Amino acid sequence: MNTKPSDISLKKRFSSNFLILNGILLTVTIISTLILSPRLVVMHTPYKLGDIADKNIKATTDFFVEDTNATNQQREIARDSVLTVYDYDKSLPDTLNRQINAAFSRPRSILEPAAASGGNKAQKQNQPLDSKIKNPNDIHSEVLSLKPEFEKNIGIPVNGGAYKILENEKFSENIADLISSILSKILRNGVVANKDLLLKENDKGIVLKTIGADSEMVVRNLKHFYGLDQAKTMVRIVGEPVLKDIDYTVVNLIVDFTQRLIQPNITPNRSETEKRRTEAEALINSTLYRIQRGEMILREGERVTPLHLLKLNALKAQTGTKQALEKGIGTALIIFALLTITYLIHLKYQREILHYQNKNLFFISSVVILFLLILQFFASLAQAVVSGAPVTISPASIFYSIPLAAGPMTICQFLGFNIAFPFAIVLSLISAIIFENSYEMCLFFLLNGIMGAFWVQNCKERKGFIQAGVKVGLLNILLATIIDVYMIDFSGFKLLWDWTFAFSGGIIAGITTAGLTPLMELTFGYTTDSSLHELANLDQPLLRRLMLEAPGTYHHSVIVGSLAEAAAAEIGANPLLAKVCGYYHDIGKLKNPLYFIENQNNGKNIHNKLAPSMSCLILTSHVKNGIELAKEKKIGQQILDAINQHHGTTLISFFFNKAKQQAKEDQVVNIDNFRYPGPKPQTRETALVMLADVVEAASRTLEHPTAARIQGLVQQLINKLFSDNQLDECPLTLKDLHNIARSFNKILNGIHHHRVEYPERFTPGESKEKNGNTDRQPAETPKNIDDEDTENSPSTLKRLGQS
Repeated sequence: MNTKPSDISLKKRFSSNFLILNGILLTVTIISTLILSPRLVVMHTPYKLGDIADKNIKATTDFFVEDTNATNQQREIARDSVLTVYDYDKSLPDTLNRQINAAFSRPRSILEPAAASGGNKAQKQNQPLDSKIKNPNDIHSEVLSLKPEFEKNIGIPVNGGAYKILENEKFSENIADLISSILSKILRNGVVANKDLLLKENDKGIVLKTIGADSEMVVRNLKHFYGLDQAKTMVRIVGEPVLKDIDYTVVNLIVDFTQRLIQPNITPNRSETEKRRTEAEALINSTLYRIQRGEMILREGERVTPLHLLKLNALKAQTGTKQALEKGIGTALIIFALLTITYLIHLKYQREILHYQNKNLFFISSVVILFLLILQFFASLAQAVVSGAPVTISPASIFYSIPLAAGPMTICQFLGFNIAFPFAIVLSLISAIIFENSYEMCLFFLLNGIMGAFWVQNCKERKGFIQAGVKVGLLNILLATIIDVYMIDFSGFKLLWDWTFAFSGGIIAGITTAGLTPLMELTFGYTTDSSLHELANLDQPLLRRLMLEAPGTYHHSVIVGSLAEAAAAEIGANPLLAKVCGYYHDIGKLKNPLYFIENQNNGKNIHNKLAPSMSCLILTSHVKNGIELAKEKKIGQQILDAINQHHGTTLISFFFNKAKQQAKEDQVVNIDNFRYPGPKPQTRETALVMLADVVEAASRTLEHPTAARIQGLVQQLINKLFSDNQLDECPLTLKDLHNIARSFNKILNGIHHHRVEYPERFTPGESKEKNGNTDRQPAETPKNIDDEDTENSPSTLKRLGQS
């Protein structure tokens, strides 16, 4: 047995797990860095306009600040310099001319032949008799029926009086030409719908773009263009030279038709104008000025101005894009170094980690990642709450409510305080990255994490988590007060807010631990003290079954549990775990209870009729049966290990010697066939169950169990297991063995103590016999323990268990 956990078998185990170990460390490093990545950028206090700066802020690198006002001003100038684009429809006069000719030509084609035939009588006489001469009324009706078509072709409604005038004038081609001529002259000058809007561009001019052609020109003089009303007024003025010799009624008709046919042929092209202005605006580069590294951006006590906010936002944006990769790599290296050094210096040599190392490391890694997510969530939530709160609350006040202490408290529940202590250090150091390397927040989470784990380490009931949470909350109030005094920042209601959030953080930590403990217990197969208390209840179905079906084994297991519990308390192991392991170590005997001597009540030993090898197989099978039953009932990995290891590789000497006696002279009995398959005990609690099992069973055969005999028996049995190398793989020391033996002696002396024989009254004639109890048999000659074997053997531990 070695006194250090770094024995040869553990070294082999560590070397075989090297790749897994590094994989876990790298995975935790990468995931932690990704969780922290939003915070790797330098995050400054979210100042608002008019706030007072609480610390100096310097530029961490060279960066440029955009002068938004200057940039917007330059872009506005560029935008205003773009001339408004107007479309010029050059083809509109020709289009209207075609409409007018098409409208006049059809009625004219009906009226002109009628006029010609009516004025030539000789032609009428020469016409055949059967030819039909149109009646004027029919002609009028036919022309009148063309009125809707006329209105459609010319594009304007025509009242009956105007249509009658045109009919009387035979829809004269001259009238149509006059309308087209006047209309063309006005449109070629240019007509706009809103001249007032056009004149606003008079100082700059406009771009006149011809529709249907790529040509355009800049027009500066905009006054010569007609507005729509002005164009209608100009009809009489423009037409006066050509209309002076025409009948007034016809003149009015021509003027009316021309005015109503006038349309704007110069229209603003808003989409093209906006496109050109956007392009001109995009050509203007941002106006920047350089901030050098180390330059003071904001001084403590200064009132925040728009320029300060501009610089702070630029610093945050540019450092985030420029240094995110470098900071990410640096953060990953820091976390990896922190985790690796913590493992090599502290965790590697903790006995709680050695067994099921991969599972334990994976559990610790999962808790790290989980609480970094919780930390990131609360930090982001604090920023959102501060910005939307109706009252002034500092982000640091809300940070006090983060239940980071629940991480070490959860670790302590499964792996003990020795593991939770470095875990609290690692978690608090990593959390400092989120709080801009804040020394105060790091110290706050370090102390409440350590003390939270300390207060919860002996928690046996669920309510203990809440009690520990209350203690952490009170500690948080004290720490928050100390930090506020140190920072000279306890004005107004800030201290009250700090106390409120700090105390709530402790309560939340207790509740979080209470909720996570059963979840982690189920996920990773751990057994907590709360579960052990439940298993230690003798009313458990498995123990009741053991009591009814194998009462001898049940009584033996209860005494083994008591012996292991007392010894565990002496050497600093887990007494509760040792007791529960003692209760359940022989549950495999439930399958064949009568094959074990403690359950044989009629004095017949079944093994007398069996071969030694068969008896050995039956005895060793109770370990396998116990493992199967433990897995079926899901009573915990630590108890299953105790069932598997409590016999180690010990020799079943009775049947081995019996086999040698029955063997022929030339037959060799293989000793390995009469050993338990192992493995040897790996933990102190399992080793205690092994020792208690052997000692309790042997003490039943001790005749006249005096204190000296019990002490000699205990010493002999522990020496035997020690010499057989059964304790080589568990971390028990020689001092531990001494304390274990002393504890066993005390318990066994209490179990086998002598009672005082009380005098009895005898009736006359009744014989007086010494010891009148009829259920007692006279004791045989005591079997002496060989002093030479217990004291002079080279592999014995002398005076073991003596005070």
